[in-house]
Amino acid sequence: MKKSLLMDVIEGKNLSFAQKNKLIIQLSLPTIFAQISTIIMEYIDASMVGRLGANDSASIGLVSSTIWLLTGLSSSFNAGFTVLMTHCIGANEKKEARNIMKQGFLVCLTLSFIVSIVSIVLSPILPVWLKGNVEIIKNASNYLKIYSFFIPFHCMNVMASFCLQASGNMKIPSIFNILMCLLNVILNYYFIFPAGLNMGVKGASLATGLSIVFCMICLLFFIFYKSEILSFQKKERISWDLITIKRAFQIGFPVTIESALTSLSYIVFTRIVAPLGTLSIAANSFAITAESLCYMPAYGIANAATTIIGQTLGARREDMTISFAYIITFFTVIMMSFSGCLLYFFSQEMIQVLTPDIEVQNIAVSILKIEAFAEPLYGASIVCAGIFRGAKDTLSSTRFNFISMWLVRLPLAYIMSLQYGLKGAWISMCLELCFRGSLFLFRLFRKTWLSYGLIIKIN
Repeated sequence: MKKSLLMDVIEGKNLSFAQKNKLIIQLSLPTIFAQISTIIMEYIDASMVGRLGANDSASIGLVSSTIWLLTGLSSSFNAGFTVLMTHCIGANEKKEARNIMKQGFLVCLTLSFIVSIVSIVLSPILPVWLKGNVEIIKNASNYLKIYSFFIPFHCMNVMASFCLQASGNMKIPSIFNILMCLLNVILNYYFIFPAGLNMGVKGASLATGLSIVFCMICLLFFIFYKSEILSFQKKERISWDLITIKRAFQIGFPVTIESALTSLSYIVFTRIVAPLGTLSIAANSFAITAESLCYMPAYGIANAATTIIGQTLGARREDMTISFAYIITFFTVIMMSFSGCLLYFFSQEMIQVLTPDIEVQNIAVSILKIEAFAEPLYGASIVCAGIFRGAKDTLSSTRFNFISMWLVRLPLAYIMSLQYGLKGAWISMCLELCFRGSLFLFRLFRKTWLSYGLIIKIN
């Protein structure tokens, strides 16, 4: 595991421009590959279900935004604990980092169980509220109910990945998440189609859940028994610290609110799209899956940014923090510009993989070409959020996402969908993402986010 450059930062050494780029690439590439593999898994999932028909695809598309809300809520609480861990590791306080991690696991597991139970209870109601057609409501409810059972496992999987990333280990969570994707594909073949159990949409949900359980077990085993920094130490028991938990919630609560507001906006967006018909619901779902192949790598870089920014601030290296923030943002914008070009010119090929339905293909391709223009600034907002999170400034991301999603995207989407249908809704999305990226870049260059990372010191 290559951690030498990160250790140089912690020990107070200066890095050249080339070394900074090398460190960013070392930490980003594994998570980028993991994100891409996850999207490929979703691609294959969507493609397999797409072969069952537009109704089955629409049933998953109807509740997918609700699943993002539920998994986001259950996982967002871990942000505070993992950010505090990066600062402790940056300050070379490894014992304290392990104690924070243990507290985080138990707190997040408890909260995720609550989310899971609520989701299971509401699963028959939500598809109806989302105005799904009669033909898709039952399948949508079943998909959501089965997935809800696995929410605690998903939360532990995300927490374990973030803990390893906080320690500078990007490779192990990436490897196991790639294996999770491969397992999901194999299970899909067995659970979905007549050659296996022939469970259809329910089989797709079950395959995903079992794959998550496998990945979680592997990651937890590595953390507790193999990790150089995080593994169990003899005579080192968990020490409950209410001050640390309070600080973790101070950092994580805005992330939770942001996740809830963002996911709720996706649900409302789906509700705006639902009356446009089954073809529009399916096209919207496929287009979101296709677009995610372009922007998910930015989330991989954002995870690396959180680790780098958190550890440089933990080591009290303010000058290096600013330098890293600018380099990472520039790198992401260039990468997302290239991704936007690919999305525009190869949207037809991307959608053809997902569905054989020509009508759905035509609708999805037309809205993807619109969205391609938003990718550079969308990438800027994603990576800046990761930078701010590493500096413990999670509130600004919440504010910006609320303003852009709820005050710009949704009102525009509703108005424009009445006139231009699904294209109008996606034009509003493109405009909103450009606006959001501009807000994040403005705060990045003002540097006010730095003060958050330098105020709180773990005792």
